[in-house]
Order: sequence, then C-alpha cells, then structure tokens
Amino acid sequence: METILGFIEAIGGILWGPWTPLVLLAAGLLFTVWTRFTQAASMTHGVQVVRGVYDDPDDPGAISHFQALSAALSATVGLGNIGGVALAIGIGGPGAVFWMWLVAVFGMALKSVEITLAMMYRNTDDPDNPHGGAMWVVDEVIGKKGGGMKVLAKLIGGFFCVTLIISTFTGGNMFQAWSVAGLTETYFDVPKIATGIIMAVIVGLVIIGGIKRIGNVAGKVVPFMCLLYLLAGLAVVALHITDIPSMFALIFTSAFSPTEAAGAFIGGGVGFAFMEGMKRSLFSNEAGQGSAPIAHAAAKTNEPAREGIVGGLGPFIDTICICTLTAMVILSTGTWNRDAIGVVAAPVNLVAAEGDADHLVWNVEGPSDVGSLPKGEYETWSVGDTFYLIANVAGAVEAGKERTVVKITGSIREVAGDSDEAAKGMEVVWDPLKVAKADWIGTIGSIKLMNLGVHRQYGGAELTGHAFDRAFKGLGKWLVTLAAWLFAISTMISWSYYGEQGVVYLAGKRGILPYKIVFLILVVVAAVGIKDAQEMIIIMDLGTGAMLWSNIPIVLGLGYLAVREMNQYMRKLKAGEFKRYDKEK
Repeated sequence: METILGFIEAIGGILWGPWTPLVLLAAGLLFTVWTRFTQAASMTHGVQVVRGVYDDPDDPGAISHFQALSAALSATVGLGNIGGVALAIGIGGPGAVFWMWLVAVFGMALKSVEITLAMMYRNTDDPDNPHGGAMWVVDEVIGKKGGGMKVLAKLIGGFFCVTLIISTFTGGNMFQAWSVAGLTETYFDVPKIATGIIMAVIVGLVIIGGIKRIGNVAGKVVPFMCLLYLLAGLAVVALHITDIPSMFALIFTSAFSPTEAAGAFIGGGVGFAFMEGMKRSLFSNEAGQGSAPIAHAAAKTNEPAREGIVGGLGPFIDTICICTLTAMVILSTGTWNRDAIGVVAAPVNLVAAEGDADHLVWNVEGPSDVGSLPKGEYETWSVGDTFYLIANVAGAVEAGKERTVVKITGSIREVAGDSDEAAKGMEVVWDPLKVAKADWIGTIGSIKLMNLGVHRQYGGAELTGHAFDRAFKGLGKWLVTLAAWLFAISTMISWSYYGEQGVVYLAGKRGILPYKIVFLILVVVAAVGIKDAQEMIIIMDLGTGAMLWSNIPIVLGLGYLAVREMNQYMRKLKAGEFKRYDKEK
C-alpha cells in the first residue's frame, strides 16, 4: 500500500506543480475580462433565472434551472466545505483562505464559460436524460470535421472521461465516506464499516433513479442543509463578533507572509498557503474541473448562456459563503492553533535509527504512559485516538513549506494491569519519524522535541466539529455530524452521475450497472481502508489534478465559442428580447 501511495503522490506532485495554480488563475482572469465580468450577471440575472423567471416548460431538458444548480451544488457543497477548509487552514494556515476566495471569484467566470460550452453541444436525443460535458463538446466541435479529427476527438474525450471517473471515485466518493466514517466513530463510536455500509445503501437507493431523482433529492436536501449549517456557523461567529476585523486581517496578512508555528499549527510559508488554498478551493467549488457542466447540461432551456450564468453562482455560494463561514468558525474559536491539552507523563526519547540513502529515521524509545494525561475542556482521550508532539529540525528548512518543525504521531492503546481485576491504563504507541532528505533544503543536523505538549490529530471534518464544540459544547457532535452526512451523501449522488456520464461515453449504457456496483463498494472500502488525512489528501489530489489538466485545455481551446454565445445573450437580455414567465411581468 505504501508503494502505491508513493506512486500516486509522485503523479500528484507533477499534476500539482507550481505551474498548475498559475494556469488556473490565468484562465479565470482571462474569461473574467473576456466575458466583461460575467460574475456580475451571475449575481443579478442568474438569481432571477434560478427563481424561474425565464423558465419555459417547453424547453428541452430534464430538470429546472434551480434543480440543475442544486444538483451541481450538491456535488460541490460537501465535505470540502467542512473538512476541506479545515485541512487548508490546519495545514496551510489562515492565509489559505484568501487564495480560496481568489479561486472562487475567478472561478465564477471559468465555470460560466465551461457550462455554456457544454450546453451548446449537449446531446438531447433522450429528452429525459440529456448528456453533456467536455467529452461531448470535443465530439461535436472537433469530431464532426471527420477523418483523423474524429479519432483525435475520441481520444481527447476518452481521456477526459477517464480522469472524470478517477475523480469520481476519489474526491467525489472516497473522501466523503472516509470523512463521515471518521467523524461518526469519533463522536458516536459507530464502527467505520457500519457507516460505510449505511452510506452505500442510502446512495444506492438514490442513484438508481437517475438524474431526475438526483435533481429532486438535491432540490430538497441542498437548501435545507445549507441553511442549517449557515445558521449554526453564524451563531458561533456572533459570539466572537468583535474579533471579526482581526480575523480578516490575519487572513490577509498570512496570505502574503509566512505563518510561524504556534500551538497545534506547525507553520507554513506563503507559497504553501497559496497552494493549499488553491487545491482545497478547487476541490470544493470544482471551477475549471469540468464536472459541474455535466449536471447543468440536464437543465430545461434553449439558451446555453443562461445556464452558464446560473452556474457562475456555484463558486460564490460554495466558497465565498459556506467555506468562509467554516473558516471563521475555525479561526474565531482558536481551533487552528489551539494549545496542547496536556503533556505525556513520561519522557519521550528520540533515537536516531538506520535509514537509507534517501531517508533519515528516528525511533521513539518505548511506549509512553498517558494515564495521567489531563482531560481537556473540549477534548477527551480514548483508545484508538491519534495525536502528535512537535519537534524542531536543526539545520534545514522543509522545501515548499518554509518550516522547520515536524509532527511525531502516535495512537493510544489499552494496557491491562497486573491482574484481570486491576485497573486498565493507556499508553501511546509511537510511529517512527521518517524524513525524506529531498524534501529539505540544507543538511538536517538533529531533531529535538520542542516540548511534551500533546495535540489531538483531527481529520478535516473532525477539526471543524471540534471548532463548533469549543463555542457550544455538543454542537459539533450533533450539527457537524448531521451536516457531514447530508453533505457527503448529496455530493456522492451527484458525483455518481458525473462518473456515469463518463462511463456512458466510454462503454455505453451496458457499463452503468458495473460502474455503480464498483462505486458503492468503494464507499465501504474508503470508510475502513484509509488510514489518515495525509493518505486521503494524496488520493483526492490525484483525481482533482488529473481532471483539471484534461479539462482546462479544452476550455481554453474552445472557450471562444462560449464567450461569443454569452456576449450575444447579454445583448439580447439588455434589449428585452427574452420572454418572462414570472407573475410580476
């Protein structure tokens, strides 16, 4: 498994090289200017369209504009908003939030263009189940030229579908199941396999019904879960309302200067915050990834640009609203740089061990007794929990992250006393610290513990739940768990449809049933098989990065068609050429 993860991480490193965020931002900026700031149209006209003002029941398509937006949002508004933001701040620091915002603003234009393009060339041969997405665009625009261009179109479309399926299985499925399983076990001691099975059954019952059932479910679940989460988040922020200016100042400051290690946060440079914010924002709102056009392609409309403008609302709702609220909860409660809840009862000795040409290794001498570890005001310890100590690295700086500290992780196990009746204690089993030389600038001299303070190792959703608990005891346990279940299930049902469309393009309808079976099996596999957040990040970044690089060239190469369509639509709108169906006309 370690070899496989290493291979995946190496590919992810290529996909997420320093050029990736620059290309993404450049594409968003290009289409922002080219469409004359279509973000403004999304915030005004797009809202009217979602309200049904321009809904013509005779237009081709399967679901309304509102249902299409809900289906797309059900894929984007998920654990990325709860867990992804927590990972971005916990790993990259507060500055990551600023870069999430930037991606979202430019992403509104990028998403409007890619959705318009998909709507222009969608397949509506089956009115109840339209097909759309980048693969159909290249088929219609490039493939129709015949000859070798048809083969080229099939290759490009097929490659996009392969990356789509990878992203579906990883970020759209496995990350969701892993997050919910970990959160539910943490709060309610429900075995992860039970959570995985229950989620697989629920998701299976919905996806059997196709896009109409998905649209109906999303149209009911998404507004409810968003409202519930927003109200709870606002209540937490209201407790710290006087700190809001300083929180925004911290976000802006950290975006342009390194953030020093403090408490549970081990530090990070500007470039690292930039990259983490970009990754998590893209994972959350999917701008440029090419997934949302597949859901929007089912909308009932004769105007491709109209649905594109509606789609531009997605990044605003997802990232500017919901992700920002999550960030405010984490920052205002001091969760991201929280103090240690106590110290280990016995000394922890690091001993250099034999490594290899590429790695240095330190072992921890024996387990540590934590029976006397105090229970924190917000945290408790139990068998199986993981946590970490922080050590300082002398003589070198971690490349790309600009920090000089590392985590030493361990997990708690139960130890029996001298007899069956004796009280049982707890001890920490420490993981060896393995450091890759290539990841550091300079020569590592030594590694020493900064202190013996213990921090709980939280997954993304668990960290957000802890933040809510710090404000209102028990709120994280109940609200975040409920929201995580709703967010995850809604994301999984929409992403299952995305992957299904890729399968249909590659193998026809005969591939749908085997695909759905594999999809549901992976729900259970992810719930019990992913060890920690680092493994999950490696896996989900593979899918996101691969899909981004397969979609962006298509949008950049053919986006001029969508821009032309959008500009024509706006001219007609200003001229009053579109019929309104609202009662206020």
